[in-house]
Amino acid sequence: MKPLTSTLISLLILTLTTGCWDNNELDEYGYVQAVAIDRIKDHQIQLTTHFYNPSSKMGKGGGSKSPQKGINIRTSGETIFEAIRDIPMKFGRKAKWDHMRVILLGEQLAKTQSISEVLDYFSRDQEPRGTVLVLVAEGVAGDFLEVQPFIEQTIGQQFKKMVTSGAYYSAKASRIPLYELAIQLKSPSKTSAIPYIHKSSSKDEAVVSGVGLIKDGKLVDILGVRDTEAFMMLLNNYNNGILEFPCIDGTKGQVQNKESFEVLSLNSKVTPKVNGNEVTVNVKIIIKGTIGELRCSRLKSKKDVQRFENNISDQIEKEIQHVILIFKRQKLDAIGIGNQIYRRNPKLWKRLEPIWDKQLTQNRFHVKVDVGVLSTGMNVGTPFGTKEK
Repeated sequence: MKPLTSTLISLLILTLTTGCWDNNELDEYGYVQAVAIDRIKDHQIQLTTHFYNPSSKMGKGGGSKSPQKGINIRTSGETIFEAIRDIPMKFGRKAKWDHMRVILLGEQLAKTQSISEVLDYFSRDQEPRGTVLVLVAEGVAGDFLEVQPFIEQTIGQQFKKMVTSGAYYSAKASRIPLYELAIQLKSPSKTSAIPYIHKSSSKDEAVVSGVGLIKDGKLVDILGVRDTEAFMMLLNNYNNGILEFPCIDGTKGQVQNKESFEVLSLNSKVTPKVNGNEVTVNVKIIIKGTIGELRCSRLKSKKDVQRFENNISDQIEKEIQHVILIFKRQKLDAIGIGNQIYRRNPKLWKRLEPIWDKQLTQNRFHVKVDVGVLSTGMNVGTPFGTKEK
């Protein structure tokens, strides 16, 4: 009886373990690459969801075009979740969010409603990843998902690459994942910066440059390219980039009067000091790099190099002071001075917090920029084709 009993028990166990009771077929899901969120009439939210099209790249006939790799589905509702649950009515598939690359927020939506409320679903649900990138879009965000990608298969992946590469190689935009944005919005300064995407002059291409400044969850200002570069320096998020500056000794009739400097390393430190109700902020920036282009400078001696470095330092200091004036005017603690004070002395921050907006306009900044030229490149320290003296 023992062998028979063992056999029966084994068969019973096998009947309980076989089968896939919770299986889902691939054709039940649509894989989201990007989503755009806009405000429309009657306080409704319009959701434009960009899905990956898994169809074959090869057309059916020799002259047939390859199918588009992205499909846009528009839904609306008073909440994000309602708009999401309406997707299957139009698309025939349930949205799968764990491959999403970017979230685009319409400019009008970001100005009128707290983005914390808008993004709550994506941080609460288990599918969206905390590394998804958030952008503010000029005008209607949904229109940007109609743009055709250059090299990537979907525009969602294209935008992700534009943000990451642009922020790393040019420092003309920021890069902030969803989880980091949530941390910044909950910080004492309650300020964050989101990359800004806008249409190019041709209107059928998108460009990621500049940043949207967020305070208390709402968009309050947009920084241009030059101010964004200075802002990235203050945040110590400047990895690589090109600095342009006027020639010291311009030649009469010269068409181009600017030279360039390639940044190889940049380290900045922002240190606030509190004395009573007076806050002084010391900014120290050290830049190392090589010459990109020379048009009028001649670097033949240490004195020439020092003069060249000082010219760059003066230009950067002016740009830093300009962006600081913008922050003061908007009462923005964009570089997290309040966060530093809170971490070092919570009791002091508790006293300063009620008057912090007013205090921001009175803070004194001391900016010091040191520039070091490591190399003149493959050419000598004179402009191309210029005879050495």
